[in-house]
Amino acid sequence: MLNGPVAINSKMDDLLSKNSEKKSEALQTQYSGLVQVIRDCFNQAKSDRMVTENKWLAAYRNYRGQYSSEIFGSFKEDRCKAFIKLTKTKVLAAYGQLLDVLFANNQFPIGVEPTVVPEGVSEVVHIDPNAQVAPAQQDDPYGFPGDGKDHPPGHVVQLGDFQDKYGKLPLAEGPTPDPQNMPEIRIAKEAANNMEKTIMDQLDASNAVAHLQSVVFEQCLMGSGVMKGPMTLEKSIPVWKRDPSTNEVIYNEKIRKFPEVGAVSNWHFFPDQRSAFRENWEWVIERHPMNASELRSLIKRPFFSADAIRQALADGPNYQQESYEVAIRDSTVQAGTNQQYEVLEYWGIMDKQMAMEAGLKIESKLTELDQIPINAWICGGNILRLVSNPFQPAYIPYYLVPYENHPYQPWGIGVAENMDDSQMILNGITRMTIDNMALSGNVILDVDETALTAGQDMKIEPGKIFRRATGQPGQAVFGIKLPNTAIENMQVFDRFRQLADEQTGIPSYSHGQTGISGTTRTASGMSMLFGASALNIKTVIKNLDTYLLKPLGEALFAWNMQFNDDPNLPIRGDLEIRAKGTSALMQKEVRSQRLMTFMQVGQNPYLAPFIKWSTILTEIAKTLDLDPKEIVNDPTDAAIYARIIGLTNALSGGALGGPGSGTPDQSGGSASGGLSTGASPSDTQGSGGGTIGTGSAPTPGESGFSAATSSASA
Repeated sequence: MLNGPVAINSKMDDLLSKNSEKKSEALQTQYSGLVQVIRDCFNQAKSDRMVTENKWLAAYRNYRGQYSSEIFGSFKEDRCKAFIKLTKTKVLAAYGQLLDVLFANNQFPIGVEPTVVPEGVSEVVHIDPNAQVAPAQQDDPYGFPGDGKDHPPGHVVQLGDFQDKYGKLPLAEGPTPDPQNMPEIRIAKEAANNMEKTIMDQLDASNAVAHLQSVVFEQCLMGSGVMKGPMTLEKSIPVWKRDPSTNEVIYNEKIRKFPEVGAVSNWHFFPDQRSAFRENWEWVIERHPMNASELRSLIKRPFFSADAIRQALADGPNYQQESYEVAIRDSTVQAGTNQQYEVLEYWGIMDKQMAMEAGLKIESKLTELDQIPINAWICGGNILRLVSNPFQPAYIPYYLVPYENHPYQPWGIGVAENMDDSQMILNGITRMTIDNMALSGNVILDVDETALTAGQDMKIEPGKIFRRATGQPGQAVFGIKLPNTAIENMQVFDRFRQLADEQTGIPSYSHGQTGISGTTRTASGMSMLFGASALNIKTVIKNLDTYLLKPLGEALFAWNMQFNDDPNLPIRGDLEIRAKGTSALMQKEVRSQRLMTFMQVGQNPYLAPFIKWSTILTEIAKTLDLDPKEIVNDPTDAAIYARIIGLTNALSGGALGGPGSGTPDQSGGSASGGLSTGASPSDTQGSGGGTIGTGSAPTPGESGFSAATSSASA
């Protein structure tokens, strides 16, 4: 009787297990074509990058100061096993230099500017009292012939999204002829500023600065960094409102779409390596190791199949730990024992018929294509998500940026790989030097035991006495001095350290090498050396601009044009993305000096009209780590404030204020009857305007002489 319930439960478990296996097999059979294609692409990418993975492992070990198991096993137990982590110093130096350049202006290095000839919106307009107000937008934003509101030739103003803001003003096309009386409005620039602020806010919400730092670190260490985005996510925005009837604060949540960007580890990124150029990739796969909770959370995301996710959970963990993961995580967990799920995210083209058989609904505009761009998530034999590529135009949202370009593959070359030989030789020289010093620094004795009495202790200590046997001639104990080669070894060490500087393009003085000599003794000499050492970093910054910042900015621009649902945000216009990495490369001190020098040149009244002073002030503020948007007015605001200041001075009668202010006359007074604001040498009474040490004291008989005269006293 005791075995009855156990047997029944066992049969039920077997039945449930068989049903689960049948369901899983049916699901795999239904989607076997699509899943198999993605699996084949994944296995191909893994095979293609095996050589690159070995280089990454070597770079990681050099950074951490670890020997591989093969090299470490060849060392004798009593020999030196020191590791000189010069690779770590160089990698962190490159990482620090890149971050210092990228975030020199304390913001993400992406900007938005209007194109040279903006379309759909006027570049510059000005307020002209003689211009007619643009008609309200009916069938045609510019009215219709004969409506009595025709604009004069050359005065057609295109406002775009700014119609509600500026549509009621008398605007004329082109720059203002009178900045003080006819303020200028840069419509295209304002749209660009709004778009830039929107992108900066979105990047800040995604913690993009921290993600970019992770990308730059792997770029320096392993030669490549990967960033992903923008991916559309929903964000809950808290809103508090006060009910006027009850005077209570009511809390609500507003759901808004926002773009998310993030860093992707090189170890989990598998691109189509048949082409070295990102534009020619047919597909990209990202590998997600997930626990059960992370996999279950995908149900809440759009277009994920809850049934497929539950089936994947029922199938159990399927994550197979790769050999390199044990090394990079310093883990002792063996492959196959990790209780995780392997989820593959596929972006690329797929056969249309195969996608339709897997359950994808084809849009009408894609029906004529044989291959369509898709996004698919799979776990085991289950398709968790299958949609058409949502971006317009379709693109793969991954950005692989190399530290140094490899001519024949997408992966780059990093600092650690460049100095791998020098690191290996430095370690060898260090071990050899320490072993030599251990031998040459100890006492080695040559003992003739036949000349000593038997049974003596051979331990050496101060005041040691050896007893000789009688009748034995000659010396019984001899000291042997081994040659010390440390000086020669350190000379070779210093030479290969210099070669490491050459191989990486990062000189030792740029990251704090001690000892000042030669050119580095003066500030100008150091500036010249730092400028020369920045040549290598310029190439890396250019790669960041070309392969990451500009395409990511363009993707964020496209996302806002396609998905931004804020109707009150005028951001649409003919704009272009500008990566700011290269522009921030020049040293701040040098740039500031050059700007100051240029300002002195601008003091020439003949050259002043050709200089954009607002731009110069903005750049000077940036070199001083100040936000130019907070302290520098744009030309329009500057013209308005200048006019306000001029009116204030006119009403107050002068810069010092007061109704009696005016210009001084020759007698030291004011043309308007008041005191002068300037100095008058003839003023000797201190009644206003005089300066210390000027003029002369009045003599007897002159006006202003206060003492009694001699005639009066007589």
